[in-house]
Amino acid sequence: MESAEDWHLARALLEWQLDMGVDECIGDTPVDRFVASQAARAPRPAAPAAPAVIRHELDPVEVAQAAAQGASTLEELRAAITAYEHCELRQGARHTVFCDGLPGAKVMILGEAPGRDEDREGRPFVGRAGQLLDRMFAAIGLSRDGETPDNAFYITNVMPWRPPQNRDPRPEEIAMMLPFVQRHIALARPEVLILMGNISCQAALNKRGILKLRGHWTKAFGIPALPMTHPAYLLRQPHAKREAWSDLLEIRAHLDGLG
Repeated sequence: MESAEDWHLARALLEWQLDMGVDECIGDTPVDRFVASQAARAPRPAAPAAPAVIRHELDPVEVAQAAAQGASTLEELRAAITAYEHCELRQGARHTVFCDGLPGAKVMILGEAPGRDEDREGRPFVGRAGQLLDRMFAAIGLSRDGETPDNAFYITNVMPWRPPQNRDPRPEEIAMMLPFVQRHIALARPEVLILMGNISCQAALNKRGILKLRGHWTKAFGIPALPMTHPAYLLRQPHAKREAWSDLLEIRAHLDGLG
């Protein structure tokens, strides 16, 4: 049996070791403290980085192509154009100007863009230029109010929204609306396409210079097309009406040949 002095001595020795910083008992296996210290200081491998998130910006032309191809009727196409949010022109427009006249008419007129009057009414060619256009085509027996494909015409624009201050549409604006124009023509199924003005020729033929292009038959979107000077130009340059009358006679002769 141990004496009380042995117990007190052992306790005093343990306390002295604690005061000296001893925090472990002697083990059976030796420990290399130097190696352990180096391992503690070694940099830890970085955690694998999270995979980068690649953000793809939407291509307005691709969005327009998908929306246009998804339309199987003219009303669905109108809704698709109205819902299209990638053209800034729609932000300042009162209406989406879609069409007028008789769908299925043999003659389809492709204008440029709405003006002030068209934006107010939501119909293409209703201002002074539109009134002149109606008189021009009435002279060869065609009207937007016609009831049959033979005596009516159908009309739309490259751009469904009015550009500010009636400026020309920019190339990128034309490009994003071109899929809708192509689908519009495919659904309306005209036999003759009238390209009314420079912007229409740029969209359909990728050409400008209406005074050289007018009066010469070509093909656009797979159908016969005739460029003509815009009625707004004829209002400013009345002497050009003689050439416009010649173009109208060409249209009448072409239609009579189809008949």
